[in-house]
Amino acid sequence: MTTTRKIAHNTIAQMIGKVISTLLGLVAVAMLTRYLGAEQFGWYITTITFLLFVGILTDFGMTPVTASMIGEKKYDETKLFKNLFAFRLVTSVFFLGIAPLIALLFPYPVEVKIAIGFSTISFLGIALNQVLVGFYQTKLTMYIQAIGEVVGRIVLVGGLWLFIQKGSSFLPLMGVVAAASVSYTLVMLIWAWKKYEIGFAFDKAIWKAIITKMWPIAISIIFNVVYLKGDTLLLTLFREQTEVGIYGAAYRVIDIMAQTAMMLMGVMLPLLAYSWSKKLKQEFRHRYQLSFDSMMLLAVPMTIGTIVLANKLMGFVAGAEFISSGRPLQILALAVFGVFVGGVFGHVAVAIDKQKQTMWIYISNAFVTLVGYLIFIPLYGMYGAAWMTVFSEMYAGILLFFVIRYYVKENLSFKTFGKIITSGIFMGAALYLLQDLHVLLLILIGIVVYGLAILGTGAISKKTVKEVLTLKP
Repeated sequence: MTTTRKIAHNTIAQMIGKVISTLLGLVAVAMLTRYLGAEQFGWYITTITFLLFVGILTDFGMTPVTASMIGEKKYDETKLFKNLFAFRLVTSVFFLGIAPLIALLFPYPVEVKIAIGFSTISFLGIALNQVLVGFYQTKLTMYIQAIGEVVGRIVLVGGLWLFIQKGSSFLPLMGVVAAASVSYTLVMLIWAWKKYEIGFAFDKAIWKAIITKMWPIAISIIFNVVYLKGDTLLLTLFREQTEVGIYGAAYRVIDIMAQTAMMLMGVMLPLLAYSWSKKLKQEFRHRYQLSFDSMMLLAVPMTIGTIVLANKLMGFVAGAEFISSGRPLQILALAVFGVFVGGVFGHVAVAIDKQKQTMWIYISNAFVTLVGYLIFIPLYGMYGAAWMTVFSEMYAGILLFFVIRYYVKENLSFKTFGKIITSGIFMGAALYLLQDLHVLLLILIGIVVYGLAILGTGAISKKTVKEVLTLKP
């Protein structure tokens, strides 16, 4: 089977899993918003955001580091994986262990502080997932990650339904959220345990190599988290929990879209790293262009579709109390495009080992955006937060593009991108003209119109579609 076909099948498996998990995730959000209401859903968002903030601070870029180091093939794969796994466990236990203590200093409701305490278990699972995902990326077996995510979402929806039927309070529901995350991790870990020699190792030379590879990414991520989650975190300090809940409901939709960007580039990263390290210029050029085109193929319809359908989408997902989430969702949809652009060039920076050269982008972005948050969130609340989020994502994406172009010495072709934009406009026009229809029907119509437009403009050839769908080697 060709590499292109392997990537395609791997991506299709992920996309199917992502569609299922996304639908289940939306069901879970619908259950939480309707049952908890805006204020207590704000408690949920505050809990998750606080731990995400700590989690991203201690992320250290383990997923791209794992995929890149395994892709480079400098060390024995089993030995390297054991060291990566041990490194992730030690650092996660230390940093997540102090998170509940830090939360005591914040002016949050008691229920939120308790939820932060026991929810750290779920975030320990998420931290370990980073190494497992990076490992599966290199094996082109990301369907395992998709299965794990779906299992976790089934546990989440099933558990929420059970506890809501019993009339449970906020804290038991947060226990279900934690259990779902642990289930996801266990599926990934059990499969790896059966197929590969999983364990822990403490090799000084490899740990030194991990830290050397990791520290530029880690510093970038530390500043990155300021503009990624700083908006919601500061909103919890300056505004009431009800507004946090309204904004958080919109942000949950955006998070799902951003995960898609990281998923797709995660598949491409080890392949880009291999081509670059072996000086296979033509192969690298092809994969670089393929990465950009594939990401734009998803980014454009997501952005345009979300802007057109935002109000109907939030009303359908979260209920009448959250229809006002549609306005910030329309603004945040613009940030999605920036996330996809930044996802392409940020991952390429890791593949070509130029993380250090991109650090200034994240550092400057953090300072500028933080100042913006501190000015506009107290004045305009969630709208100030949303517009500054758009600025930060666009700022990072555009500057990363210019930096990567300088080091790669390859010019991207924007011919396919132009066709994708044209197709997206056709889709947006159709959705706007038919907006009185039910939102689910509109989504289906959008997919069909966009797909036909993509084929009609030649953004994707029929030959490529045939190759992707052909399962035989």
